[in-house]
Amino acid sequence: MKPGRKQPRAEKKSKRVNSFFAGIGGFDLAFERHGFEPTFYCEINDFCRSVMKKHWPHVDNADDIKQLTASDIPQAEVWTAGFPCQDLSLARTPHGKRHGLKGSRSGLFYDFIDLLAVHKPAVVLLENVSGLLNSHKGEDFNALLCSLTKIGYAVAWRVLNARYFGAPQSRPRVFICAWKNSPENALMTLYEEEFSPKPKNERFGFITESKCNETGISVPQISFCISATSGRHTGLDWARSYVTYPNAVRRLTPLECERLQGFPENWTLPDSDYPIPIRGIETNRYHAIGNAVCVPVVEWIANRISENLQNDINDLESVGASKLKHQLQLLANKFLEPESEAEHLYEDVVKTKWKSGGLAYKDSFFTTSASSSPSIAVPSRLLDLIEKKDVHDRYFLSFNAIQGILRRVDKQGRNLFPPLDTVLRQIASSNGTQETMLEIQQKSHCEKLANQ
Repeated sequence: MKPGRKQPRAEKKSKRVNSFFAGIGGFDLAFERHGFEPTFYCEINDFCRSVMKKHWPHVDNADDIKQLTASDIPQAEVWTAGFPCQDLSLARTPHGKRHGLKGSRSGLFYDFIDLLAVHKPAVVLLENVSGLLNSHKGEDFNALLCSLTKIGYAVAWRVLNARYFGAPQSRPRVFICAWKNSPENALMTLYEEEFSPKPKNERFGFITESKCNETGISVPQISFCISATSGRHTGLDWARSYVTYPNAVRRLTPLECERLQGFPENWTLPDSDYPIPIRGIETNRYHAIGNAVCVPVVEWIANRISENLQNDINDLESVGASKLKHQLQLLANKFLEPESEAEHLYEDVVKTKWKSGGLAYKDSFFTTSASSSPSIAVPSRLLDLIEKKDVHDRYFLSFNAIQGILRRVDKQGRNLFPPLDTVLRQIASSNGTQETMLEIQQKSHCEKLANQ
């Protein structure tokens, strides 16, 4: 058992998981912690493949899903996929057009569906950005639902936010559970029998200060979403989390980002045979972490899949039309909302407004505004994950970087976390004459070298 992993539970049945667009193994790690055996992964990125190889050296794998055939893939009860979101993400809208499932990267979903249609595992778990729900005015999500229901799956979906699962970052993602011919198991995977309360005053977490009295470090209680560009300063500085000191500011380290995503420390260090480029691997680590699934959220789902796999599947494949309609209505009323109404699922649709939760089976669907929190939220604080000592000086912002951040923020009319704004403006107003934490650390480092 690898360090940092929980011991898997003893289960009645052997359970296996295949992961596609596997990244650095967030799905695999979460399912392994609930008694599943990772049996196959597919990932094209060389750096991520090296991370996967380090943690699962003997698991069958492939790099390019477009080159895969169904016979290459071993049998497994569960398939997972965090298919590429670059053509769907709202983060792309300031810079370019969203191509949706027609894009070259997110469109790989159809290669996945072709393989899925041959194997038809019991359960499929997908994750993507919440922008999937409104991409191309709902056409993309409609296409996804039809692709799955057409091959016999009942599909439940729900936007879940990592901040309510013990990971102190606001990371809303849509999770899609497709269960073969079982609407009940699909719903039971993502919904509890008691309705979850909808979170209130969510903005408070971004502006409420947590402070370390020993170091003077100040951060908001909840981080903004960790993205694949966490190592860079961009035009979205107002939506990034920084660590504030009394006289300096730094970005989050890769270790802190790993913690925010629920990975063991240094999970993203590659296998020993990975050729380290001259520029290092820090950018690779940031990118891989930002693209990963948040492990605590997937653990919550994996636990529910594990429990439901032990139950007899409530198969509705051969139920008559009138009885099926009645059964679906009862399930929607129980798990989604009491007044849920069935709508017809058309394969060719102009647009549909998809809400944050719902169910689709055969030619019917229900959609509702679902809570992004489980019935009992798991509290957490960003401060508890912050490195307090011996942070390398390269993570601290230079005077020029600080000026650039303030210039972009002011131009866009945005507001920063108040303690962060205060320190940034204090440093900027000093015209570079104030001795910052970066300079203090550099001086201390030089003194240590001189005394050796």
